[in-house]
Amino acid sequence: MTTRPNPAKPAPISDSGGALRVVAEGVPSAVRPDLLLDDGRRPVAWLHIAAPGRGITPSAHSWCQCGRDLFAAGQARALALITDHAQHRTSCPLRNSQEGKAA
Repeated sequence: MTTRPNPAKPAPISDSGGALRVVAEGVPSAVRPDLLLDDGRRPVAWLHIAAPGRGITPSAHSWCQCGRDLFAAGQARALALITDHAQHRTSCPLRNSQEGKAA
């Protein structure tokens, strides 16, 4: 008679506590925060920087829901676009309400 468990039979569940096993043996389940909660924030502007490596031209792409869509290739131009994107965050009409400001 062998003492090894039969692979066709499920392993017995012990009452030793610990994490619940839901998916498979050894995969603990965890309570995670509800990612579908809406806090009202929406992405408005995006900046994509590609600096792939030595000898390859870096680039940057900045776009916004207000209609901004700029691309720059080369280190100096990409750095300038990154700075301009940061400045755009303070002046974009979608990010900053114009209500109550002097014309």
